[in-house]
Amino acid sequence: MVWGVPSRQTVNAVGGRLRARDVRPGDRLWTLRGGRSEQTEVTEVQVARTRSLVDVATDHATFAVAPDQLLWTPDGWTHARDAVGTVVAWAPARKLRRGRLSIRPGYKFGYVVGATCSDGTVGKNYLSLVVNDQAFAERYANALTHVTGLPARLEAVTRPSGYLGRDVPGFRVRVVSSYLADLMRQYVGGDPHHMRQRFPRVVLRDAATFNGFLDGYEDGDGYRVTRWPARVLISSNVPFLAEIAKIVGARFTPRPQGLASRLIVADSWPKRGTFQAEEHTLDLDESAWVEVRAVTPRAPSAKPSTLYCFGLTPHPGFLVSGHLVRGPWEA
Repeated sequence: MVWGVPSRQTVNAVGGRLRARDVRPGDRLWTLRGGRSEQTEVTEVQVARTRSLVDVATDHATFAVAPDQLLWTPDGWTHARDAVGTVVAWAPARKLRRGRLSIRPGYKFGYVVGATCSDGTVGKNYLSLVVNDQAFAERYANALTHVTGLPARLEAVTRPSGYLGRDVPGFRVRVVSSYLADLMRQYVGGDPHHMRQRFPRVVLRDAATFNGFLDGYEDGDGYRVTRWPARVLISSNVPFLAEIAKIVGARFTPRPQGLASRLIVADSWPKRGTFQAEEHTLDLDESAWVEVRAVTPRAPSAKPSTLYCFGLTPHPGFLVSGHLVRGPWEA
């Protein structure tokens, strides 16, 4: 078998893309482990000659490898020549060099998720919250900094009020981090729009986290009941509220015709014993599965192509145009 990557094909190195022929022992390449991007070090470079190459076309890129090169699929390692119609592991190459966050669990984590689900905005590379209540904005900023380590500050802004017909003063908290934005999208099922977001089950890690979620959501789209110890959560996203109702053991009747529904959560809900803690990771799954659309053999050339294969430690896999491949041996 002949393994390897042709000399001009780029691989995803920690310092940026490198042509295979420019990779040297001691260089660090990106790889994927359990959905997270990690680094692995080149310990050895082997060179081979071949007249056989294939172009592998996926949903995101086309790259060249030897026909016997191994690609990672849900069923394990598969030769490139046999990969048509399967899916292979892939990560967005342009996001490999961004900073990663260590998320601190607990009550404040739940608060950030709840407030973002109720009143926040998840952009392409940022999280923001714009509200009229300064105290709410301060609680959100403090919790966000505690959970992520990122500096979150208040900014005085104005925003239009349809009810008053004029601009009103408000406060904005905004943190720029594509990693955090992707993480929040993951928590709510991929689409952070308030009408399409799913209930973030990550807040069911423990009772403290879920209570933080309830407090954060109430601060954004809820209020306290004055006559008895309870809170009201408001949303037009019926499945979202229905999921919370199951967790707290409350009755929930959606309002018809798309009107905003209300869920009453009594402070005594924990006594019902309906809460069940669940195990969920706080880390971002940075990988995805992309379909191999075609594997096209290149026409044999008069001059053999040079292939480069790498021994790596601690992980044998590496990324080619974001796709996970591996060499024939472990260093």
